[in-house]
Amino acid sequence: MEQLTEKTTRRTFLFRLGIAINAIAVALFAIPILGYVLSPARRFTWLDWIPLGPLTDYPEHQTRLAEYVNPFKKAWDGETAKIPCWVRRLAGDEFQVFAINCTHLGCPVRWFAESELFMCPCHGGVFYSDGRHASGPPPRALYQYKYKVEAGQLWVRAGELPTLGKPQV
Repeated sequence: MEQLTEKTTRRTFLFRLGIAINAIAVALFAIPILGYVLSPARRFTWLDWIPLGPLTDYPEHQTRLAEYVNPFKKAWDGETAKIPCWVRRLAGDEFQVFAINCTHLGCPVRWFAESELFMCPCHGGVFYSDGRHASGPPPRALYQYKYKVEAGQLWVRAGELPTLGKPQV
C-alpha cells in the first residue's frame, strides 16, 4: 500500500500563512462592526429612582449640595459610589437637580451663593443659578436630573452619570 505524503513547498506554506493572516484581519475588523450592529439589542440604561431626603432639607430659593449612593454600585466602589449633586428648590415642589460635573471636562462645579453662580475651577466655566451656561469653555448648560416629590421626599432618576452623548438623565 502506497502512502500519500504531500511535500510542503515554500509556496504552499506562504499561501496558507497568507490565508491565516487575512482571516485574522477580517475577524479583527468584523468584531467592532458586529458590536456596533448588535449594540441596540444589549442596550440597558442604568437609571433608578433614588431618594435625596425629606423636602425640609431643601429650603425654598436656596441651592444645597446633596449626595446619593449609586444603586448600581459594586463592592469595590467604596466612597466613589457616593455621588454628589446640586439641589435648587425654586418654590413648593419645584426643584432643579444638577449633576455636579461641568459640561466641559467633568470637573466638579461649586456653588457660590453670594454671586448665585456655579463655577468650575478647572477652566473657568461659569453657570447661572438655573444651570444655563454663562461663560467659559463649557459647550452647554449643566446636566439636570429628572426628579419627583413623593410622600414628602425628593427623588431623582439617577445612577448613570450624564455625558454629552447622553445628556438626558
